[in-house]
Amino acid sequence: MNRLTSRLPDWTLLLVIVLTVAYFLLTHEGLYALDDYFYSRYAHQLLSGTFRVEPDPLGLLHDPLKERPLIFGPVAACYALFGINIISTTLWPLLATLGCAVLIWRLYRQREPVVAAGAMLLLGLHYFTLNLTNYLYPDNILMFWCLAGAATLLRGREPHRLAGWWGVSFATLSFAALLSKETIVYYLPFYLGVLGVDGWKRRHGRFWGAALVTGAVLLAAYLGFYQYYTHDALYRIHLIENTNKYLQEGNYLVGNRAALLGRVTWQPLAFFVGTGLGLMLALAAVAFVRTSPPNTSAAEPQHNSTTDQRFWLALALITLVLYWVGSTSLSQYNPITLLPRMTTPLLPPLALAAGFGLRDVVQRAGWRALAVGLALLLMAAWLRNAVAVVYVLPGLFFLLVGVGSRLPFWPAMVRPASAGLAAVAVLVLAGALAVRPVYFMQKPSVSGHFAQDQVIRQHLQAPARGVVFVDDYLIGNYDFYYGFRVPEGLQYRRYWARDSVQLGPGQRAWLLLNRATLSNDELTRKLIRYSPDSVLSWYPRRRLVAEEGPVSLFEVEGR
Repeated sequence: MNRLTSRLPDWTLLLVIVLTVAYFLLTHEGLYALDDYFYSRYAHQLLSGTFRVEPDPLGLLHDPLKERPLIFGPVAACYALFGINIISTTLWPLLATLGCAVLIWRLYRQREPVVAAGAMLLLGLHYFTLNLTNYLYPDNILMFWCLAGAATLLRGREPHRLAGWWGVSFATLSFAALLSKETIVYYLPFYLGVLGVDGWKRRHGRFWGAALVTGAVLLAAYLGFYQYYTHDALYRIHLIENTNKYLQEGNYLVGNRAALLGRVTWQPLAFFVGTGLGLMLALAAVAFVRTSPPNTSAAEPQHNSTTDQRFWLALALITLVLYWVGSTSLSQYNPITLLPRMTTPLLPPLALAAGFGLRDVVQRAGWRALAVGLALLLMAAWLRNAVAVVYVLPGLFFLLVGVGSRLPFWPAMVRPASAGLAAVAVLVLAGALAVRPVYFMQKPSVSGHFAQDQVIRQHLQAPARGVVFVDDYLIGNYDFYYGFRVPEGLQYRRYWARDSVQLGPGQRAWLLLNRATLSNDELTRKLIRYSPDSVLSWYPRRRLVAEEGPVSLFEVEGR
């Protein structure tokens, strides 16, 4: 193995880690939705001993997020170690994201260095993978469990392994995924298919025996837990079905039937291309052409690489089909929402399949490189927006390689199957994928979270007593800034409650104005209907107390 090629995964892993951590720190917007606030609150309850697993006795407040303990459980451990703050709140998604890169590096660093480098870049620098590192959502955490479980299934069935322990690990990791998010079920058809093939060929019995016994024990304990606390062993399934029933107005067979044809035909493809996944799809398509590597050393038998390639291709294809036409409900047809964060179970196998495709393009070039280049340039021409940058540079590069690599004047150091071409291909992918994250790292905050946190810590703490008037977004999560323990003397009220508040002896009133929040398009379209100037006009008698970036704190007097 060429030294340059063997070092590619190491340098790629370092790049992915550095960019991921930099993106996490430079683009963090604090709590940004209800989901991460609820998970954070559950983590605090778990840490303080106030968490309750029993359902609401009136059946009114069932929250599916509460049934995902491996999302907020590790966060509670982070709170115990580092205190309650936004970094400790989102450290677990960050670690899970980095864990995916490390797993790919460990799987293929020596066996298939080009595959390892390509897959780490395609998965780790995919914009929405990075975007989900600094929100306490289950998606990147689920992605880690999905990749770990699938890798265990692949490696645990190889010869000369402790098959029983690998089977136990596979079942445990799959159960961990179930405790994180229900969409691990998208892997179930593939897992059952592998079990069926192995059973038909009478192989890997020890692995599957250990996996099935462990899985049965874990599942029985899980159902027994729900039976004890809720008197319904299938409580979680019924909870999901009730949620789908509540949202049935948007169901594709009830309130949204006219959109069904588009949803199961061209819309997913347009969605994938529009979110930057067209690069993975194009390279993965190349891997379907031939599943045997062009050059194989004696130390690395051909069947190992071929088996791996077919494994990830099959898992990616089955997951893609289920994402395309599957349903989130057993009782009604409701395809999964076309949102980037919903694709995370698909990303690891698709990135690895694309890594094998990249290896084939680098090894053979020719029509493969030409086809990938043309496909990517067509995607860029169709989009004609900022996302197109992901396709333009790789498209031009692969097109150039496909056309020129067989010409006599083409430099020998970057000919097909050379270490130089592999290194250049990895650099091109890294450059193209890094453009969007680096751009967003330089943009100003749209939430002003850290400035707001600093103002609250410095000026709105005990022994201060009184009322703080805030916007309609902060009113839902202000207690997070106090570690969920708001000083008794402070009350938070919405701006529009200014005329109904009566101050008691020794109490003061403050106006907390976050201009970043009030100018955020995502919030002003749905939640906030006023501007900073209109808010200030409601409080003419005010005195500036503190100002930090886009956040201002005023002391106000009664009208």
